[in-house]
Amino acid sequence: MAIEPFQVPLFPLSGHVLPGGQMRLRIFEPRYLRMVKEACAQGPNGYIGMCMFNESGHVDDNTHIHRIGTLATVVDFETLPDGLLGITVAGQQLFAIESIETASDGLRIGHVTLFKSWPEHPLQAEYRDLAEQLNAVYQRYPELGAPPAAEQLDSANWVAQRWLEILPVTADTKQTLLDQASCGPALSYLYELVQANCDE
Repeated sequence: MAIEPFQVPLFPLSGHVLPGGQMRLRIFEPRYLRMVKEACAQGPNGYIGMCMFNESGHVDDNTHIHRIGTLATVVDFETLPDGLLGITVAGQQLFAIESIETASDGLRIGHVTLFKSWPEHPLQAEYRDLAEQLNAVYQRYPELGAPPAAEQLDSANWVAQRWLEILPVTADTKQTLLDQASCGPALSYLYELVQANCDE
C-alpha cells in the first residue's frame, strides 16, 4: 500500500464500490481513459479513487465529491460491442480526501490519506437474515459477481459493505455510516431497511 499522504486520480460516480466489492464500468471520456491507462501502467500499485457524488456540492470548487472514497484496482478490461472500454475494478481500501486539484483535461487528482477500516468480526446471529438475503440477491443477479463464499457471508463487514453498494442508500447516509467506528450502525440501519422492503 502506498505511503500516506499520496495522490490518486478520482472517479466520481452515482454508483459505489467499497472494499471487497467489484464494479463494472464503461469508460469513454478522454480524461478517464488516461486515468485507466496510467493506473494499469503502474501495475498492482495503480489505484483509481472511486468517489461518491455530493449532490449539495459544486463542481467549480470540487465540493461535488464526498470526502470518503475507495482505492480500487483494475482487475479486468475489454472492448465492448459499442467500441467503448469496459473495465472491472475491485475495491481495496477506504481513503479520505484532504484536497483536490484539477488537471488540464478535467481529471480530478485527490491528495488523500488512508481511512480507518471497520474492525473485522463475525456476523451476529441477529443479522443472519441479511446474509441469507444477500446470497439470494447474488444468485438472482449474477452480474453482481460470483456467489458469496461462506466466509464472506460470515463477515459482518463484508455483508454490510455489499448491502451499502446494492441498496439505493443516499451518498450522505453512506458517508455517515462509513465514518462510524464499526459496522454496527450500518448493519442496524440496513437490517431495518431490508426488512421494510421485504414486508412491502
